[in-house]
Amino acid sequence: MWRIFLKPGWVITAVLAIAFSYFAITVLSPWQLNKDHDIVARNTHIEQAFDTDPSTITDLFDSAGNIKGDNEWMRATLTGRYLPDKEVLLRMRPVDGSPAYQSLVPFQSENGQTLLVNRGFIPLEAGKPPRLDKAPSGVVTIVGHARHNEGIPATPPLTADGYTQVNGISTEQISTLIDAPLGIDYLQLASDQPGEVHAMPIPKLDRGNHLSYGFQWIAFGVMAPLAVIYFVWAEIKERRRAKEEEAQMQEAAQYTAAEKHTDVNATASRQETETKTDRVAATMRSRYGSTRSTAPRKRDHRRDNF
Repeated sequence: MWRIFLKPGWVITAVLAIAFSYFAITVLSPWQLNKDHDIVARNTHIEQAFDTDPSTITDLFDSAGNIKGDNEWMRATLTGRYLPDKEVLLRMRPVDGSPAYQSLVPFQSENGQTLLVNRGFIPLEAGKPPRLDKAPSGVVTIVGHARHNEGIPATPPLTADGYTQVNGISTEQISTLIDAPLGIDYLQLASDQPGEVHAMPIPKLDRGNHLSYGFQWIAFGVMAPLAVIYFVWAEIKERRRAKEEEAQMQEAAQYTAAEKHTDVNATASRQETETKTDRVAATMRSRYGSTRSTAPRKRDHRRDNF
């Protein structure tokens, strides 16, 4: 019976189930669980950053404008002046699910370092060009969140509605556009600060469904070989049932054949007895005449009475 499971169909099914189980448990599940871990760590870091008092700019940024260590989202205090004539707009970047413009303005600190500052956003109004208040030109002290630089976007910048507009916050690209040196990373202005447009909202700290997806892949990985085992068990059960039915049918056929053989023998014996009786009756008639009741007549008489 077990040879049936060595056929190509069963072998391929078993191999695919084992391969899927291995891939689900060792690749897909860790992928989702690691994403959940990263999101939880990110959310915890952001919460701590908002609860931590602002640091000086030199504590968070090096001389090239790179964020030191794991300090993204930490708040920094910076004193200096905006360069409003070098403002650039980040175009069509959704904020809370709605398209918006974001104001990007260089800020020159007292120590001579210039960092790009995201002043916030204005919602997109259909058919209307963006209109923003200029950043103050005097010396101010601002508080902002340290943010990592984005890569150079694939879509080139353009000039529209009186603004140079870009499709990503790439300080390298913006530095070239405004012809001014910028630090590698940038500041996102906190709420209630000088030069604020509409402060960028706090990032959503939603954990998502990655944890449940990770456990689901583990469950799928366990279920795949169990499904193959179930189908093997069902196949064995079905074959045993078919074998039992076949045995019962053979037994019934043998019993029917035996009954027919018995009936044939009984009929032959009865016919032989009747033949002998007829012969005796014939002998009696030859001796004593035909007036006596013969055996066949008696039999016929008895049959008629019944």
